[in-house]
Amino acid sequence: MIAIQLTNTRAWLEAHQRLVLAAAAITAIAYPFVVKPYILSLGIEVLIFAIFAMSLDLLLGYTGLPSFGHAAFFGLGAYIVAYMTSRNELALGLTDNLLLALPVVLLATALVAVVVGFFALRTSGIYFLMITLAFAQMLFSIAIRWSSVTGGSDGLTGVPRPALGLGGFTYAFESRESFYFLVLGLFLTVWLLLRRIVSSPFGMTLRGIRENEQRMRALGYNTFRYKTAAFVLAGMFASVSGMLLAQYFWHAAPQNLYWAMSGQVLIMLVVGGTGTLTGPILGAALMRLLPNFASTYTDRWQTLLGLVLIMFVLFAPKGIVGVLRGGRKQP
Repeated sequence: MIAIQLTNTRAWLEAHQRLVLAAAAITAIAYPFVVKPYILSLGIEVLIFAIFAMSLDLLLGYTGLPSFGHAAFFGLGAYIVAYMTSRNELALGLTDNLLLALPVVLLATALVAVVVGFFALRTSGIYFLMITLAFAQMLFSIAIRWSSVTGGSDGLTGVPRPALGLGGFTYAFESRESFYFLVLGLFLTVWLLLRRIVSSPFGMTLRGIRENEQRMRALGYNTFRYKTAAFVLAGMFASVSGMLLAQYFWHAAPQNLYWAMSGQVLIMLVVGGTGTLTGPILGAALMRLLPNFASTYTDRWQTLLGLVLIMFVLFAPKGIVGVLRGGRKQP
């Protein structure tokens, strides 16, 4: 019965795609004006972590690289923008102009990803996972111990909300509502870019590497270069989400670099479904909303969270997207 209902729902959605898109657009625009501030904050968090989850899915879902240190790039984005813009006495406090800060965050993260990828991508499987984990933990240790630069365990506070400045025009995203639209705009930009990437010949090559890297090498593809490009792109997109989180909470914390943050985003992919851009979004929404709502009813919400994860692993290994598709394999 449930399978029939899901099939009918899918058929209706596919037949009314324009209507669904229009409804989604209207909902997204009206959202900050019709919900309470707390719910708006949750929506902003979901969008930020959806960017983070989509970036990891480019590695895990499309390239087959199980990174357990993806939080390194998430935290780097937070610390770089904090060091550039924070009013904290430890930071430079150069500018809060997004048009200047964002390129610096992307370029710096890309350079770090190239260096890390040069070593990590020469391994595979559990060895790749352990090297990426070691890298993230190394950065976490630096963030904790180098307190004269990073603020130590307290992190860097006083990170301002960004502003757009061009010529004599400046607009500051100070309010929660305006910041929501900034996050929404960057979320859509990342989604469109990733959609273009995974649908391109480059994306098809990544899928080939995921399925059988040796065969792709035999066909003449330089798989190391393709994996490096995917690793760098994933790191850059992750840094965008880290930057936004630091700007939203006015704070860059060392916990953003910790292995547990990498674990959180991996869980989002497991729950949502890998190898699809929809899965990370749904997984991020569920794993950010469920703890907030469950904690209002019980102190044992973490137990509930663990049970949800176990249920997905056992009965829905392809995640929410797999359930909605009726178990159909992603083409």
